[in-house]
Amino acid sequence: MIEKLSFIENKYKELSQKIIDPEIINQTDEWQKLVKEHAEIEPIVFKYREYTKAQKILEEDREMMKGKIDDEMRELLKDEIVELEEAIAKLEEELKILLIPKDPNDEKNVIVEIRAGAGGDEAGLFAGDLFRMYTMYAERQGWKIELMSTNEQGVGGFKEVIFMIKGKGAYSRLKYESGVHRVQRVPTTESSGRIHTSTATVAVLPEAEDIDIEINPNDIRIDVFRSSGNGGQSVNTTDSAVRITHIPTGMVVSCQDEKSQHKNRDKAMKILKTRLYDKLLSEQHDEIAEERRSQVGTGDRSERIRTYNFPQGRVTDHRINKTVHQLEKFLDGDMDEIIDALITTDQAEKLKLVG
Repeated sequence: MIEKLSFIENKYKELSQKIIDPEIINQTDEWQKLVKEHAEIEPIVFKYREYTKAQKILEEDREMMKGKIDDEMRELLKDEIVELEEAIAKLEEELKILLIPKDPNDEKNVIVEIRAGAGGDEAGLFAGDLFRMYTMYAERQGWKIELMSTNEQGVGGFKEVIFMIKGKGAYSRLKYESGVHRVQRVPTTESSGRIHTSTATVAVLPEAEDIDIEINPNDIRIDVFRSSGNGGQSVNTTDSAVRITHIPTGMVVSCQDEKSQHKNRDKAMKILKTRLYDKLLSEQHDEIAEERRSQVGTGDRSERIRTYNFPQGRVTDHRINKTVHQLEKFLDGDMDEIIDALITTDQAEKLKLVG
């Protein structure tokens, strides 16, 4: 590990010189790339310097203990050595975490797709609850929400809702939400008071940037049609709704929420690019050996990951066997306790791979 840290520190010094070189500053793209790399490794370098400074002081204290010193000084040095040893052990753990390979998508915005699963109207209402939960969580984080596409159901809730969350680190916090979410409660439509179990699926996709994915115009077919609301009633008298079909994969994306055909087309293209990028990532992940995958990861989307039990007021995440007994607060966006536990578990798994 020390060898790796020493290499990173030398790399940091080298980058520090390059990013102030006028010739490189004039090459905007290259300069931005180097500045980004410099910023990414800076926390590791600063922590490593803190570690080496503590090590140096510890060695000096141990040397002083070998010499002729009075009892009072000896006691002071003993206490300082204990404190330094504890601090160094803590710094070592922090450095191991910093050395975990970063997910290149962690800082990206996300597109979240929520779809009603089993359970009829109640599943759609639960999809609406999840949409509200993520919206409130995003507000707590200071992130922005942009609605991309909705397919509402007659009794409230959604058959499908797609939205973007814009904010630094959105993917790093929300990537563990992909999977099947299950709710157990008495539906408002249930007169006999029986508890029903319904599901909704969540997919959290890192936003694809132009440098991530390029779509050949010949590979897509674009159709326009009139928007319609619930029950099929027309909500627009012009062909503003857009359907884009990606011919090689058969992926179809429709957007009709905006009155402008241009805006609907832009949103549909953004969703299509993100889905294609996610497909590319999934294929890459499938090539990784099973034993090198994290137990929590971003998960199989058919996997049941969490249960929201209303009669007992609890939320249980099945991947880490963690339960919180504040269901209402969780649905109001107070999700950090489970998200932090998922991140910690993921880091612990990845630490095993850091030499």
